[in-house]
Amino acid sequence: MKQKIIVTGGCGYIGSHTVVELIENNYEVVIFDDLSNSSSETIDRIEKITGIKPTFVEIDLKDELATNKAFKIHNDAKSVINFAAHKAVGESVQKPLMYYKNNLYSLINVLSAIEEQNIDGFIFSSSATVYGTPNSLPITEKNETQRPFSPYGNTKKMAEEILDDLIKSNKNLAAISLRYFNPIGAHESGLIGELPTGVPNNLMPYITQTAVGIREKLMVYGNDYPTKDGTPIRDYIHVVDLAKAHVLAVDRIVKKEQEEAFEIFNLGTGNGYSVLDVINSFEKVTNSKLNYEITGRRPGDVPQLFAAIDLAKEKLGWVAGKTLDEMISSSWSWEQKYRATHKS
Repeated sequence: MKQKIIVTGGCGYIGSHTVVELIENNYEVVIFDDLSNSSSETIDRIEKITGIKPTFVEIDLKDELATNKAFKIHNDAKSVINFAAHKAVGESVQKPLMYYKNNLYSLINVLSAIEEQNIDGFIFSSSATVYGTPNSLPITEKNETQRPFSPYGNTKKMAEEILDDLIKSNKNLAAISLRYFNPIGAHESGLIGELPTGVPNNLMPYITQTAVGIREKLMVYGNDYPTKDGTPIRDYIHVVDLAKAHVLAVDRIVKKEQEEAFEIFNLGTGNGYSVLDVINSFEKVTNSKLNYEITGRRPGDVPQLFAAIDLAKEKLGWVAGKTLDEMISSSWSWEQKYRATHKS
């Protein structure tokens, strides 16, 4: 019997890649998604990659009754991976209540439902934003969390605190929080990748959309940071490497290998790349020039963020394998393939 995993937000960018990896590792997957920032077309794309069509439930997880009903139907699930959340930093600053309502109401409803149905494993999609402006680099899991600079980031910090409190009260529940750094890239098939609604908030889709002609110009916010070339440095990680870490986290919970009821792991490469590094890599990989302009700093950006990855390597047996050039090449292949079949 295949073990069933519920993936909330499974039609989204990281969620869809994780669903592919779960299926390819012989898990049965049920996707819960409201399609607010994704498309049901992703289900067909997952089937094309894996040969298996995951069960799909269209659901608004802010609806407590609907959430309880859906989890009752799938109460034989061994674990839940929770990706369901709005994630645009800038939008969260403009619409904080929308973010707190969506990201926290849905989380609380999911946690209530898994308690009710005695599902004893939970993996949370967290973020390096919970570290705020770090006091030291590289960032380890022992770095103190700080008030993030955006409501989006703060929902991740608050969610971890909610989860921590719940774990202390429910001795049957085990959880892992995975703190991502900067996911980019796409599946090697070119069938799934990052497709933000509206204007991209993240660097990589803005680069590819500029190169393909959807955006006129990429703005580089600041070249006067205390870094090697003055532009901010981030730890970019390939989304497939990230997805593989979720499978290992599921394995760890299902096999009851955890050392603590609530574990936290950073997911990054341990390497920092500047904005200009990424642009230069893109131009090299694609053999083209990117239209970009350097402008003033953007509020809230910190100079450098990159991870210490020793704990994930030791406990999960996980390490990122893709190079920056490979990440960028896959992002570009996805963008080109998608635009070739979606002319509008």
